[in-house]
Amino acid sequence: MKVAVVGLGYVGVPVAAALADVGVRVVGVDIDPAKVAAINAGRSPLAGREPELGGLVTKHGGKRLTATTDYAACGTADAVFVAVETPIEPDTKDPDYKALRAVLRSLGPNLKRGALVSVESTIAPGTMHKLVKPMLERASGMKTPRDFLLAHAPERLTTGKLLHNLVHVDRVVGADDRRSLRKAMALYGKIVKASLHPTDLLTAEIVKTAENTYWDVQLALANELALIAEDYGVDAYEVRKLVNTTPRRDLLFPGAGVGGHCIPKDPWLLLHGLRSFMPSLIPAAREVNDFMPERMATLTEDALRVAGRRLAGARVAVLGFAYKENTDDARNSPAIPLIRILRRRGADVRIHDPFVKRQRGFLVQRKLPDVLKGADAAVLVTAHDAYRKADWRALGRKMRRKTFVDGRRMWDGPPRGWVYRGIGRGQF
Repeated sequence: MKVAVVGLGYVGVPVAAALADVGVRVVGVDIDPAKVAAINAGRSPLAGREPELGGLVTKHGGKRLTATTDYAACGTADAVFVAVETPIEPDTKDPDYKALRAVLRSLGPNLKRGALVSVESTIAPGTMHKLVKPMLERASGMKTPRDFLLAHAPERLTTGKLLHNLVHVDRVVGADDRRSLRKAMALYGKIVKASLHPTDLLTAEIVKTAENTYWDVQLALANELALIAEDYGVDAYEVRKLVNTTPRRDLLFPGAGVGGHCIPKDPWLLLHGLRSFMPSLIPAAREVNDFMPERMATLTEDALRVAGRRLAGARVAVLGFAYKENTDDARNSPAIPLIRILRRRGADVRIHDPFVKRQRGFLVQRKLPDVLKGADAAVLVTAHDAYRKADWRALGRKMRRKTFVDGRRMWDGPPRGWVYRGIGRGQF
């Protein structure tokens, strides 16, 4: 069996590696030559800590697992997995399907008769019927399910646990005909050890966007309660711990903001096709979570004031550019709006991250002592282990002022001699 995986990112790489590891011949297709070269050389194109994934790519890369920029490689594939980003337009919140449309246009003429196409990307309800199916039929000159098969099995991955989630988390598999569903279930059964849940295309689309919306709403509650606790002057983390002693309560941790490719945009995908009902809870949750970087900037300003420095002209070290600890995933990171707010208010911002290599418009440095040298404040956005294990007594001596703004509860309280502010922590 031969499978093509289109998109060698946080979804495509683990899928390709897992399939290769069970004996499937896999070709990855990506527009980035650097990713293609890495796979063919047996190197994962993903940084950060991804247990076992790098080993599988090393084991199979350039052998059972190869990569190319040429869609012609899909012409002999029995199945094609589509795993490209599906962001939203920043102003309108409408889906941005440029990458998905480009894939469908290029895949259609190279689609093998009888092949299965499974879209793993998260998409707005109705996209499989309104966009994917008609575009593939036009581009291929074939009809589904007569000539090719179609499924939607949205990924349930998270950076730092990509391979584990792929293998051990239940999967929803959507298709509108028995042949497509049977082939998709058999193929995913090769790599997923958890349960597979069959359904139709539209239900699968709604399930994926709804599960991420659920998480976003829960995070918004945690964040809003943290702001309430700050206003009362109590510790939100103590409140959370005690609330969770009640049965069936599971408050999440508050933080500097909500990032990642999925959570900030999937609620808008879920709402995109609505016509007769306008929800209020979900947009309100998005507003709360989008506010948290602004709250971090205000805490920074307040901490600097106590330390005897105005924010305008101050040197601020932002610690963590990835949205999630110990990964290089900076998609929709709350560090981005925070940095922009700080700069608008006149701060000289330096950025550190141990994993993120580059980001357009932002200079991310790797040496923590260099970033903190002469800083008036350190602002923690991402709780990388490198920050938890750092010698802050020594690092504090490099700073102009020992001021720390904690967006992830890295410290239970301030070490002696530090000015400290934190999300949900009240005053210290």
